[in-house]
Amino acid sequence: MDVAGKKVEVEIGYEEKILWGNEAGERLPTHDHVERRWRHLDTCGFATELVCRVPRLRNPDGSVETVKVPWAEKGSRFTLLFEAWAIALLEASRSVSQAGELLDLGWEAVHRIMKRAVDRGLERRDLEGELPYLGLDEKSFLRGQSYVSVMTDLEGGRVLDVTEGRDQIAAQCLLASLSDEQREGVQAVAMDMAASFQAAVEAELPEAEIVHDKFHISQALNEAVDQVRRSENKVLEEEGDETLKKSRQLWLLDEAKHSEEQAALFAVLKGMELKVARAWAMKEMFRRFWEYRSEGWARRFFANWCDWVMKSGLTPMKKVAKMLEKRFENIISYLRHAITNAVTEGLNSKIQNLKGNARGFRNFDNYRIRILFFCGKLDLNPL
Repeated sequence: MDVAGKKVEVEIGYEEKILWGNEAGERLPTHDHVERRWRHLDTCGFATELVCRVPRLRNPDGSVETVKVPWAEKGSRFTLLFEAWAIALLEASRSVSQAGELLDLGWEAVHRIMKRAVDRGLERRDLEGELPYLGLDEKSFLRGQSYVSVMTDLEGGRVLDVTEGRDQIAAQCLLASLSDEQREGVQAVAMDMAASFQAAVEAELPEAEIVHDKFHISQALNEAVDQVRRSENKVLEEEGDETLKKSRQLWLLDEAKHSEEQAALFAVLKGMELKVARAWAMKEMFRRFWEYRSEGWARRFFANWCDWVMKSGLTPMKKVAKMLEKRFENIISYLRHAITNAVTEGLNSKIQNLKGNARGFRNFDNYRIRILFFCGKLDLNPL
């Protein structure tokens, strides 16, 4: 015991004439001994280390193998009990740096614990069961045009894996990481309308249906309405008319979220002969599409809606209608598989918080470890 240094060392020994064996159960001669240290749970506020001269065995081929100790994983400098405590503390902490301070460990040491935990969890993860619904989405990584692709289990609410890039190859790598049985069991994949993700699913999961996320479609319609508003407002302002000035939120917010003052103003605007009012009506009308249960009636509705939009003369709305018409088979699939990327977006928000707390990541592998540690729902406990 070092009272001044607040440190306790526990020396572990063994009987001299023990016969040692490797993990395969073969008895091998002792080559030499090497001293190892492991950080253990604190003892009454004193940092505690286990110390042991561990035998190294000589294999028939001349290579040397260190005997596995029962209190720690191979290659680790922490005991199983300490790692279990560190993982519990990390899961409960707001940031990794805060947990490191409480554990009195540097960033590198904490990261090594997290990496081993993730590797352990991935080995244990039972993915042999069905994964009927997957989600694919992209997430920014570094500044600029740097992205990662994220694959999620929509029913389990977890991230399955992350890979660099957002092209077809990146998405295919994610899907190929599933077993053959898992790929055969996938019924549908929710995604935005990125051609790269669609091509990857068609290549790796030919039997699965693609469901374009309805929230991305709503976003595209909102953007088109706002383009109409901006264009019309510019013309009106040139004529000295400020009818549409500062009205952006009125057209984009759900009417149920309007305040009394906003609702009164919006009722007036809707009744005026405005292009943006017509665009807004088209956007709102499309929301009925998601309520259909009959595919035949949904197709009729969509055809009528497209006809209305194409005759409107509103270019931004027409562009969206053409895009939806081109991808329609992967939109109407929602009636068969009512899935969205809402779970994925929720996990993306959590990932964004991880980025914020870490003040960004420069290394993809570190980013991936952090995501899987906190969002993978893995069994991380070393015990």
